[in-house]
Amino acid sequence: MLSQPGRRAALRGALRAAGLGAAATAAAGLTAACGPGRPAPASTAPPPGPARPDRPAKAVAAAPRRFAGQPVEIGHGPRDRPRVALTFHGNGDPAIARAVLTEAERGGARVTVLAIGSWLDAHPDMARRILDGGHELGNHTQRHLAVNDLPEAEAYAEITGCAQRLKRLTGSIGTWFRPSQTQYATPLVRKLAQRAGYPHVLSYDVDSLDFTSPGAAAVIRTVTGTIQGGSVVSLHFGYADTVDAMPPLLEELARRKLRAVTTTELLTQ
Repeated sequence: MLSQPGRRAALRGALRAAGLGAAATAAAGLTAACGPGRPAPASTAPPPGPARPDRPAKAVAAAPRRFAGQPVEIGHGPRDRPRVALTFHGNGDPAIARAVLTEAERGGARVTVLAIGSWLDAHPDMARRILDGGHELGNHTQRHLAVNDLPEAEAYAEITGCAQRLKRLTGSIGTWFRPSQTQYATPLVRKLAQRAGYPHVLSYDVDSLDFTSPGAAAVIRTVTGTIQGGSVVSLHFGYADTVDAMPPLLEELARRKLRAVTTTELLTQ
């Protein structure tokens, strides 16, 4: 196993090979995910016990809104604006989640977090951390099951279960719904999301593949190789590769004059 300096050197070399600038490589300090068909990383959830009172987040989450001219399922924003949305699957070790948010804030980025309801049950303070950082918080189902494959009643319960937890913690069901274990929702799941109060389903057009733990350099190469104005990028909490990728990724976006904003800002500014 490489030492910490050795891992940093390996990341710098990989970033240079990917063609990224020296400023981006210097920003990376390597430390060491979840997509379709792959289980979410284990959260450090406490064992089941008596219910504890939830403290509402200081900042109130915005409610879902309808965007005129946008389809029910949104995969990207306007291509003629120099903005992108970095969206995060909310699950896993809260310490890693906080580290990702801190790196985003250091780089001047505001992100969208689609949280799993059971993760919020275990770590209710994360709702406050996300919103108070100026970020956006939404719904990624209650248990992160393959929602497209569930019977109608169970799929609806997955959507509304997370919505109820968001409402209890933040005063809103969240700004967005993203289906779990899939990039695109079925027509049924889109209909159920609308019934639950979400006018749109949030997809993405850039998959970072960080949930495969490929290393920070590979995450950066994957994102920067396909990102363009208006892109919605899928990323994950719970993976140290993602933490390490954030500083050089944000520097590279800035070099390309692309600003990382929330998904709502992507569609409105």
